[in-house]
Amino acid sequence: MFEYLKGDINNLTPTAVIVENHGMGYFINITLNTYSQLSGHTSAQLYLHQVIRDDAHLLFGFKELKEREVFRLLISVSGVGANTARMMLSSLTSEEVKKAIFSNNSKTLQDVKGIGTKTAQRIIIELKDKIGKEDEMGEIVLSLDNTIREEALSALVMLGFAKNSISKVLDKIIKANAPTSVEELIKIALKQL
Repeated sequence: MFEYLKGDINNLTPTAVIVENHGMGYFINITLNTYSQLSGHTSAQLYLHQVIRDDAHLLFGFKELKEREVFRLLISVSGVGANTARMMLSSLTSEEVKKAIFSNNSKTLQDVKGIGTKTAQRIIIELKDKIGKEDEMGEIVLSLDNTIREEALSALVMLGFAKNSISKVLDKIIKANAPTSVEELIKIALKQL
């Protein structure tokens, strides 16, 4: 029903924001990614998703349209509610969720609080085709780079680097350079760590 809301930020917390528009304050549930994008701003435009339950009408807001699209895909999966999807998009970016689904990486999804093995597998099975159709060309490149990335990640973890920081650095390198070998990727990563 609602597409987006634009207004002044009245109150901002890591889980919610109150946006004032023409004298009305709207309480909107947000992800940590949206929170970090709103921090320091006095106004915002958020893409909305409304959840209507017997006991409540809830608004979920997203700074980026692609984050809302991934949220809607996640809640279409049986057993994944709006709060679980919000938790996933607070722990991972929308791109990281899509990569995990496309590459059958249930471990990444299970690292999110509240996501067990069966739920992670169900998300992958139900959404892999939908994610694949969304932007096939970008994902084909991802699948070629994924093996190189995973091997480099494993090697750097063995060298004693923290997995989360390595993962972010490797993603940036792959987007910028598209390295052709594990060795090349590790060399570039070591310079940035």
